[in-house]
Amino acid sequence: MNQSAKSLFLAMFLVFSLAYGATGYAKIQKAIAENAITTSSPDSSGDPLSGLASGQFNQIAETVSALALSDPDRAKSIVSALQTNALYQDSRHGLYLEKENGYADIRSGQKISLTDDGLKPVRINNKVRLALVTSTALFGLSSPNAATRLQSADTLYSHAIPAFTPKISAALAQEKDQKVKLAFEKAQAAAFLSETPLATGDNARLKAIAILKKSGGLDAHNILCRIAASSLESQSVKQSAKKAVSSIEFRLGFWDLLQNAFYGLSYGSVLLLAATGLAITFGIMGVINMAHGELIMIGAYVTYLVQQSIHTVFPALDPFALVVAVPVAFLACGALGVLIERGLIRFLYGRPLETLLATWGLSLILQQAIRSLFGATNIEITTPYWLAGSFMLGGIEITLNRLVIFLFAFAVLGALMMTLRRTSIGLEMRAVTQNRRMSALMGVRTPRVDALAFGLGSGIAGLAGVAATQIDNISPNLGQNYIIDSFMAVVFGGVGNLWGTFAGAMTLGMGDKVLEPSIGAVSAKIAILVLVIVYIQRHPRGMFPLRGRGVES
Repeated sequence: MNQSAKSLFLAMFLVFSLAYGATGYAKIQKAIAENAITTSSPDSSGDPLSGLASGQFNQIAETVSALALSDPDRAKSIVSALQTNALYQDSRHGLYLEKENGYADIRSGQKISLTDDGLKPVRINNKVRLALVTSTALFGLSSPNAATRLQSADTLYSHAIPAFTPKISAALAQEKDQKVKLAFEKAQAAAFLSETPLATGDNARLKAIAILKKSGGLDAHNILCRIAASSLESQSVKQSAKKAVSSIEFRLGFWDLLQNAFYGLSYGSVLLLAATGLAITFGIMGVINMAHGELIMIGAYVTYLVQQSIHTVFPALDPFALVVAVPVAFLACGALGVLIERGLIRFLYGRPLETLLATWGLSLILQQAIRSLFGATNIEITTPYWLAGSFMLGGIEITLNRLVIFLFAFAVLGALMMTLRRTSIGLEMRAVTQNRRMSALMGVRTPRVDALAFGLGSGIAGLAGVAATQIDNISPNLGQNYIIDSFMAVVFGGVGNLWGTFAGAMTLGMGDKVLEPSIGAVSAKIAILVLVIVYIQRHPRGMFPLRGRGVES
């Protein structure tokens, strides 16, 4: 085009723009928005499939989306072929579907005898994969299965496409299931808001904003943030979007707080098991056992050995290996605890500093022994199928493994309380806790009680190790993650009082997890420690101190 022709074209364009005016321009914009996919033909020849052989990812994605709207039956086979790398092209842009015994021309459907030499698969990227996902979701809107329709609506809600709005609206008009209908309304609202303001109008956009505000969630928050920041939106739409964003942020913050509190419950449950064993040894015997964390670690490694043994000998029982590990870990750690008490602790009664140093040295020995046997790296514990998965409770995701840990800790605490209250050994333990000298004068064999108490506390530490395998990394350093918090839970709750230990463990666990997102893990630990120290300064015997003349004296 020469210079004079360019000038003539520019002059004609200016005259047309002035004559047509802003109203005409708005109509053009609306028409473009409404037909964004259908009018963008990949090829001027009019072949709707030519974009698939273009080698351009944008054209492939546009072709897939356009076919999903205009020719769903053909689009389904193309989408399936692209997902399985079964769509090929030749040097002349011919397209072929790979069949079991050859190839079929995608345009005519006829089987053709071809060799693989001149064919190459149609390549795709993430943009094309997204088009395949949304197209599959579009097909699913008419599925007879309600779960499929619900999943399709959720996909189109997360990946809103303006051109799909009529299909979503048609499916919404025919939907009877209330849950699926709500999902369709969200998908329709997201599709409306993904269009240009000129293509929909303020009333439709305000209605869509109200729907997303009611539904909440991160996807709705992101969509509404974009609307609130857009310079193309009217002031009424932007103000409505800003109010909706504020409302959703408040709800998200509330549910995040509850989610972190639930994580705190699961961490507090493991801490409860660890601290309960420590409460028995520390409360009854007055022994500061710095190797208590290593007993937790040994319980975790016993779980690993049980799982590996069952997998080798009885692979059919793999899903129940964790259940089998519970009594095995309890007995193994309990027996080790009795050996520690008989071989080391009983020679150091009344000498707290020597006891602390001896058990600290023992903890180092146990750590190094585990490193020598299993290595210093983390080991993998397989989660059984019945502990995998989660469900939603409001805005909280309840994972089954954390829920079971919480219930397991309560069951162990209940069984321990029954043992202490309903058995003779439990009565003797409580007597020794309150007044060791008087108990000895009454005929209680305190050395036997000490050995059994230390074994019981060590066995419960082993149960804590079993629970920790589901939420923590299993390594020789596992016990160090719990020993300090366990001592704090015992002292904070009240030495020798199981209800106090329960309150202390849950308070520390929940407080730690609730503070972590806002101030970080290390700062949360420091803050909790400072608060516990301040509380102990005012209440030296903890929240639930033991009562009695022997204790008071």
